[in-house]
Amino acid sequence: MNDGIFVIAAFVAGFVIAQGAKLIGAIIKKKGKMTFNEVMYWMTRSGGMPSGHSASFIGATTAIGFIRGFTSVECAIALCMSIIIIYDAVNVRYAVGEQGKLLNEIARSDGNAKTKPQKLVEGHTIPQVIVGSIIGIAVGAISYLIYRSIM
Repeated sequence: MNDGIFVIAAFVAGFVIAQGAKLIGAIIKKKGKMTFNEVMYWMTRSGGMPSGHSASFIGATTAIGFIRGFTSVECAIALCMSIIIIYDAVNVRYAVGEQGKLLNEIARSDGNAKTKPQKLVEGHTIPQVIVGSIIGIAVGAISYLIYRSIM
């Protein structure tokens, strides 16, 4: 069977939809004027609304649940991984992003021209994770409907 293809498709679709939503928000804010580099930045940036981590992993988990059963070992493992990843995005990466902002502020104010700002890795807030998870559930369910109609 090609069950794994539908799980991967749900994962990728969740990520692309979440990142696409970030891009659409940026396009609206910039009134449609964006360079290719800005588009690529918004399609690959970490953090922000909605959570691509949540959308992709919950999408895959939902697809596994529908295909193998929500009480299957595969779904349980996927859910455990999703929870760890979401926890990390909300707690660890969010804290690192806040610390990075503070360090960059200190670097700008110290007057040393050699001190360069560091790249920020942003995490997610709870609302961002909730919206990403809703996207993931929808994508996983749609992936399963497509799977069922083909298989």
